[in-house]
Amino acid sequence: MTVWITGAGGFMGRYLARALADAGHVVHGIGHGALSESEKQCVGLRTWLNGEIDAASLNALAVHGLPSKVFHLAGGSSVGLSIAHPLEDFSRNVASTARLLEWLRGTSPESLIIAVSSAAVYGADHHGPISEGATPAPMSPYGRHKLMMEQLCQSYAETFGMRTLVARLFSVYGPELRKQLLWDVCSQLQQDGQTLVLGGTGAEIRDWTDVRDIARLLSAIADLPQPQKFRIVNGGSGRGTSVAEIASMLVRNWGADVALRYSGIVRPGDPPSLLADDTLLRRLPFNWQIPLERGIADYVKWFKGARS
Repeated sequence: MTVWITGAGGFMGRYLARALADAGHVVHGIGHGALSESEKQCVGLRTWLNGEIDAASLNALAVHGLPSKVFHLAGGSSVGLSIAHPLEDFSRNVASTARLLEWLRGTSPESLIIAVSSAAVYGADHHGPISEGATPAPMSPYGRHKLMMEQLCQSYAETFGMRTLVARLFSVYGPELRKQLLWDVCSQLQQDGQTLVLGGTGAEIRDWTDVRDIARLLSAIADLPQPQKFRIVNGGSGRGTSVAEIASMLVRNWGADVALRYSGIVRPGDPPSLLADDTLLRRLPFNWQIPLERGIADYVKWFKGARS
């Protein structure tokens, strides 16, 4: 089976490409950045195209065969950057999706589209597990643009009959992630200070999922029967862990003796709780294989090796 991944050179894209290739699929990727031949083979890509998600690039990729499935991972991934540069975030998340959908409509309308969205669409007005049917209330340009991306997918499904599936991912982490909380904490631990200061209160709840499980999840939901043209699935475990607990795990696995402090200053666009209602996933069924303690230990081990 021929599949495409937009954003295949990114953090999640590389794990997904490897998982799909190991499952026997022919995987072609498109995104930004150069990949050497050895990197391309390591990731599992048959083809890599460094370019924008536009008609010219997609036509070039189509030379290698039209896709039965398109995993759309390309786009912005930072709340902070979306606030600093909202137009750029719109272009990366919304405009690129519109160009992809329109090209597929004209050239490969039977392709299944798996679009990766974010729990940021839910916003801050939810306490406890959030179901797929909850009313979105995004707090940031990033969350708003991800919701607009979803709405584009729904529009093409309802108007043109294209099969689209949206995966709303929660807090994805794992080896090779070079930003966000885990990276920031480990970067401070590497400086051998006596006190580690983090933003927020530490009480913020997130649904943490290892990227290796997320690659399995995306592959699994793409193989499900698609009774509806448009569907949303939460990509979360249903288990909430506070920022303070994650920071403590990182310190413990690092083997450091430091005091943890929190500024109490909440970042713009940062909800107090984002926790998935995983009822739909459990019905599939889908089982998470990597416990949080192991995932955190693996991240610390990778970080120390990457920065040594």
